[in-house]
Amino acid sequence: MYTIIHTSLIRQSKALSLLCELMEEEYTALLDRNTDAVVALEFSIQELIRQLAAEKATVITTLAGVRVAEYAGSLSAEEGGALLELLRAIDKAEQGVARQATRNSQLSLALLDQSSRTLQALTSQAMPPKAETYGRRGGMRVQHHPEAALISGRL
Repeated sequence: MYTIIHTSLIRQSKALSLLCELMEEEYTALLDRNTDAVVALEFSIQELIRQLAAEKATVITTLAGVRVAEYAGSLSAEEGGALLELLRAIDKAEQGVARQATRNSQLSLALLDQSSRTLQALTSQAMPPKAETYGRRGGMRVQHHPEAALISGRL
């Protein structure tokens, strides 16, 4: 049982370090606005997260719900210390992944906001000033301004 848990924790630790690298690469792709790379990386990230969840489920079912730290306490000092060290590495890697995920999320939301504002600005410039411009009364007629009526008479 120790070997199963130990190897699963090692795989989790390596998967989390890979996940952090993928998320940093995704951040770079977001900065470069390379949407194809972001989509490809997102699929890889989702698959890796699925595999991590499966590894965690394996540990939980192997230990029948007992926490790994409690199980490590019941082992010899060497084996228990190895498991606790792996747990610390996994916790540190999870925190790094969470920080990077927050950065990626903030950047993607900022890019979405910027794109939305740019689209609104372009749309407002392209729209005709009045709704009836292209209607049945329409045509692109010159608008007469009432303030110019004073100097429009004959001399």
